[in-house]
Amino acid sequence: MGAILEAIENNPKEIKRLLGIDQEQFRQLIAKTELLHKQKQEEIEIKKLRVNKKGGEKKPKLSQKEQILLTLIYLRHSPTFQLLGIQFGVSETTANDIFHYWLPIISEALPPTLIEQVKKCEGDYEWLQELLSELQLIVDTSEQVRERPGGYLEPKQFYSGKKKTHTMKNQFIVLPDGKDIVDILPGVPGT
Repeated sequence: MGAILEAIENNPKEIKRLLGIDQEQFRQLIAKTELLHKQKQEEIEIKKLRVNKKGGEKKPKLSQKEQILLTLIYLRHSPTFQLLGIQFGVSETTANDIFHYWLPIISEALPPTLIEQVKKCEGDYEWLQELLSELQLIVDTSEQVRERPGGYLEPKQFYSGKKKTHTMKNQFIVLPDGKDIVDILPGVPGT
């Protein structure tokens, strides 16, 4: 078991500070995401053309719970993947791959935002826009410095003139009481 997972299991009061959720919410999220992961793996297995026998692949260094924890720590604290890799005993690339695999699964396990709930129905979406225009909303944005992307055009889209470096922005929009999330925009280029 990893040091971080062991630390939060031995001291459950610290989980709120580390992840922003309490122990019961963490357990529920783990259960939901592991179920969604199992369903996703079954779908992949059905479509897969096997050359080797099932179970012949390399075993992952981190358990599913540790992989979910890695993703949640990244979302809460925004460290670099290099630092996450060091904390969890994996490479930077593995930490990046784990994060990008689990992020959509965790997003699916969490309740949708107000905008996600009504996006499919055009009439409801327009009604929500009209309703939200009358309310005062709380918008919080944070910028995370990232490495300069390679290539020619890609660095331009991530360059933040305010920070004078390449960044990713995360934006959260909530209603004034803070209980209803209107929308979340994670990992938008820094321009």
